[in-house]
Amino acid sequence: MFKIQNPSHVWIIMLTVFFTNACLFTSKAQQPQTYPKVTGYLAVLNPIGSWNKNGFTDNFSGIYTIGFPFGINILKSDDFGVSFEVVPSIRTEHGISKVNSVLFHPGVMFRFRHGFTFIGRAAFETSGRFGFTPVVNQVLLKGKHTNMYVALPFPVRFGNEQPASIGTGVQVGIGF
Repeated sequence: MFKIQNPSHVWIIMLTVFFTNACLFTSKAQQPQTYPKVTGYLAVLNPIGSWNKNGFTDNFSGIYTIGFPFGINILKSDDFGVSFEVVPSIRTEHGISKVNSVLFHPGVMFRFRHGFTFIGRAAFETSGRFGFTPVVNQVLLKGKHTNMYVALPFPVRFGNEQPASIGTGVQVGIGF
């Protein structure tokens, strides 16, 4: 059985891999866009914590969860697109790691100048929770075939006999 001694090491390793790949495979070249255009992405999501009627719960005290979002975007124009994302999450507790939940996350994208995007997503978790996730996304490095981005999701969840909650996290990824 695979045991992670310090869950934050996974986050550090994944960030290092993403930053290295982004720096090696990006350039400043620009090319004309034709639409519709299909793009994809891979990322690492580190939840920070969530709030509900019982207070704040962080992701770093005893239980650690990390997500690995991947998805497809269909861009209709420079300003609008649709996205479908799947996020398997791994939870580490008492030295044991396992897949905790898989999130199905369709949404619409509103793209703005300077690499900013707002994504409104519906959320359906295999753990029984559901809701929506507003996401603010910023492209950090844009290359000819890839880009590196950071996103701040704000998941709002209901259901599964748990109180309603709102959370936040940091997602770092590579689009291609």
